[in-house]
Amino acid sequence: MEYIGLSEIRGGSLVVLEGVEDPSYDEAVEIHVEGGKEKWGRVVQIAGDKVIIQVFEGTDELSLHNTVTKFTGHPMEIKLSEEILGRVFDGVGRPLDGMGEIYAECKRDINGKAINPVAREYPRDFIQTGISAIDGLTTLIRGQKLPIFSGNGLPHDQLAAQIVRQASLSANQEKTEKFAIVFAAMGVKYDVADFFRRTFEDSGAAERVVMFLNLANDPVAERIITPRAALTAAEYLAFDKGMHILVILTDMTSYAEALREISSSRGEIPSRKGYPGYLYSELASLFERAGILRGRGGSVTQIPILTMPNDDTTHPVPDLTGYITEGQIVLDRGVYQKGVYPPINILPSLSRLMKDGIGKGFTREDHPDLANQIFSSYARVSEARALAAVIGEDELSGADKRYITFGKLFETHFIHQNRFESRSMLDTIALGWKILGLLPRSELDRVTTELLDRYYKPTQPDDF
Repeated sequence: MEYIGLSEIRGGSLVVLEGVEDPSYDEAVEIHVEGGKEKWGRVVQIAGDKVIIQVFEGTDELSLHNTVTKFTGHPMEIKLSEEILGRVFDGVGRPLDGMGEIYAECKRDINGKAINPVAREYPRDFIQTGISAIDGLTTLIRGQKLPIFSGNGLPHDQLAAQIVRQASLSANQEKTEKFAIVFAAMGVKYDVADFFRRTFEDSGAAERVVMFLNLANDPVAERIITPRAALTAAEYLAFDKGMHILVILTDMTSYAEALREISSSRGEIPSRKGYPGYLYSELASLFERAGILRGRGGSVTQIPILTMPNDDTTHPVPDLTGYITEGQIVLDRGVYQKGVYPPINILPSLSRLMKDGIGKGFTREDHPDLANQIFSSYARVSEARALAAVIGEDELSGADKRYITFGKLFETHFIHQNRFESRSMLDTIALGWKILGLLPRSELDRVTTELLDRYYKPTQPDDF
């Protein structure tokens, strides 16, 4: 059924149409503009025979009188086949790389569904990022959703690019299991999008990456679709093709701000800081698409990246994200100002599933105790630094001075690493023991005597 004319145009992304027969929520809509141009939209609200349509390319050039609207009878879909690996798409899944259309094996509804808890398999085993602060202390488990909390001006883009370049399965599974990455960028500037494309191409990682790019000057409505299209592609590769997929979504704050803008255009009553009251359920509908299906070979693991306005962890976006995901990696401005990259503050960072994917049979038997001891010792560093700020470092006890030294070397040698340096899990664990060697054995109360006998060796600052 085609309808000529529109009842109303609202803002830059919404149109109203009356007299529509049997519309469906989320139904895809073709909009034909005078001059032969075609735009796409979807139904976002229904009131009787009146519908509100979200137009992805924006409402520019639309006319109330001669715009032709066609309802397709199905939701927004994306074409899928294994050909999507190595390709670059826009925010709604149209090719951007000049290599032509995808020869589709199938089409899938981009809205997808959260994985039924009964159908889930408990996440086990890890994904190696080559970054010691993540692999050693907040290990990413296959099937997990582990966000990165960042702030404006912090190097989360460089960290995301490094993870894409270096991420891999454990060494004993690389030969038998297929691994790929789905990367979705929302509301990024052109130079940032170009940085990602060039980095992936130059490193040779592009052939195993599916990229979805929504630029800052692209329509806001398209930003809502981008993570859904990316996750649909990830689910296809994981559960149809048996691959292990790592999905990186940046920046979820841009996604939430797009939701806020569209919600305001629809005249909805705002909640905290102007965000819609359904922000939690919108985020959950994305994050809960990570996991492992029982009886299927593949998995979907998520690393959503979000920037916290004013570095505020109580802002609605990081606050609600924390309720849904299984931990977080926190980038800290104070650590960044010390010249440490990646500027990860390990104390507020955690991976709730880490304990089930490390240790004997996964990484090494000493890994859990080592990580616990490093967290405990670094917490003592914070106490010693706070005391030094009051009485001066010279007045500290010998033990506190050792912890101050341990903290400095831990940040500059364990957390800090070159943007192009990839450390294996065993290298990370060995470096952790070397750092702990700065402390007396009597201070290491989180490690068993057996493991201390096997791995502990005293070290001096000059050894680094």
